[in-house]
Amino acid sequence: MLHDVFDIPFDDIAPILGCTPSAARQLASRARRRVRGVPLPDTDPERQRAVVESFYAAAREGNFARLLAMLDPDVVVRVDLGPAGGGLQVWRGASAVAEGTLSYARFTAYGRPALVNGAFGMVAADAGRAYAIAAYTVRQGRIAEIDILADQGRLSRIDPNMPDRAR
Repeated sequence: MLHDVFDIPFDDIAPILGCTPSAARQLASRARRRVRGVPLPDTDPERQRAVVESFYAAAREGNFARLLAMLDPDVVVRVDLGPAGGGLQVWRGASAVAEGTLSYARFTAYGRPALVNGAFGMVAADAGRAYAIAAYTVRQGRIAEIDILADQGRLSRIDPNMPDRAR
C-alpha cells in the first residue's frame, strides 16, 4: 500500500521493513498476487528442488522445448546487477526466459543448491567467490519467478561456502 497507494519509493519503504529495496519490491509483488488470487507458490522443498534441478539440466543440455515446458507462460526474471553493473534487468515470458537461460547456461556448472529466503535456490560460486544467487518461485510445478542477485558489491560480503541447507 505504501508504494501503490501513496507512491512512496521502495528505497524509502525498505528501512521501515528492515530489508533491501529489492526485498520490499518482492513483498509488494507477493501481496499484489494474493489480492489478485494468483496461486500461492509451492512450499514443498523437494518439489521445488525437483523442478529447479530439472530446469538446470535442460539448460545444460540446451533443450529449449524442455525449458519452455518448465516455465509458467508469464514467468518473470529479475536480475539485480547493482549500480556498477547496470541496475535491474527484467525478462518476461517463457520464450524470453528460456532464450536468456540458454545464453547463460555455461554458468550452471558453478551452481549449487542453497536455501534462499526460505525456498530452494542456487548459489553460483567459483574459487571462493559468489557470482550470483538465484531464488526460484515454483507454482503448480512450473517456475513462475526467478530473482537473481548478481550485484558484485553486495555479493562480495556473502560467504559462498555457507552450509548447503537445501540438500
